[in-house]
Amino acid sequence: MKTLRTLLFPFAVLYGWVTGFRNYLYDKNILKSKEYKLPIICVGNLSVGGTGKSPMIEFLIETLQNDYKIAVLSRGYKRKTSGFLEVVTAHTAEETGDEPLQFKKKFPNVTVAVCADRRTGIEQLQKKTEVILLDDAFQHRKVKASTNILLTPFHDLYINDYMLPTGNLREQRIGAKRADIIVITKCPDKVPYSKLQEIEFVTPLQNHQEIYFSSIGYDDTIYGKTESLPLDYLLDKKFTLVTGIANPKPLVDFMKNKNFQFTHKKYADHHHFSSEEIEKLKKEELIITTEKDFMRLQHKLDKFALYYLPITTKIKNGQEQYFKESILKRVEAKFKG
Repeated sequence: MKTLRTLLFPFAVLYGWVTGFRNYLYDKNILKSKEYKLPIICVGNLSVGGTGKSPMIEFLIETLQNDYKIAVLSRGYKRKTSGFLEVVTAHTAEETGDEPLQFKKKFPNVTVAVCADRRTGIEQLQKKTEVILLDDAFQHRKVKASTNILLTPFHDLYINDYMLPTGNLREQRIGAKRADIIVITKCPDKVPYSKLQEIEFVTPLQNHQEIYFSSIGYDDTIYGKTESLPLDYLLDKKFTLVTGIANPKPLVDFMKNKNFQFTHKKYADHHHFSSEEIEKLKKEELIITTEKDFMRLQHKLDKFALYYLPITTKIKNGQEQYFKESILKRVEAKFKG
């Protein structure tokens, strides 16, 4: 695969030129970005694959929901519906996409909607909300967000990556200049502070940019459709770990470090499980999965032992309060603006 990606380098150059030219047109205002009166916080990345967008959206909801009416707008990746759709808890992942349904079930009082055209979605939502969180919209330049949060994972920093198909970048590294906040996600718990300083030093920050480091936190409880159990319940059990996410390694490592006995069935990100795959999973005695995968599996494995382990974002080095204050100040500044 590495050799193939190297051979495809000319296509990476072409792709970089195309995306770079598009950004140039927006930067020069030849193509128009639309700005809105209400605060819009965009969470995204430069690369394909898992960078921790969903936990960050949830972190922002928790930060803002006590002070503002929040709405989350996503395109609803791989959903079977089209157009604008406001998500309700009775929807299925096939109708909304897995992550929007996850947000709605976890935060039922928050408005969640899906729409491929973000302008249309914003225009529908701005009548009923005060702050909109745009999920995975860093490249959606038809909308000018009031705050852009760029995520890049510790083990796959955008500064070391290359354009698709040689690397995983959706656009050139220079695109990071549009970010107001850069978050290095999925940092190991015991990473030396000197390593974080080194990353901050080599990341080309602009004067207006802030940088933070975050790690993944796992719940101490697993959740099913009708019950929850302590995570330690799994200590003397054999189970199957089912993942359909971009990078399951942190979860697999966590399970191994807990000395759990499990087999791992790995599927592609946002995988839609076929009838044949579901029938095979029904033969498993106990399944543990991610919260996102649970959204797609719960209706298909309704009467089976299926549980999910939630994850959260934790801002490292005592910076969590500073991060929250920065978000709140940016929202307040937009209102005063």
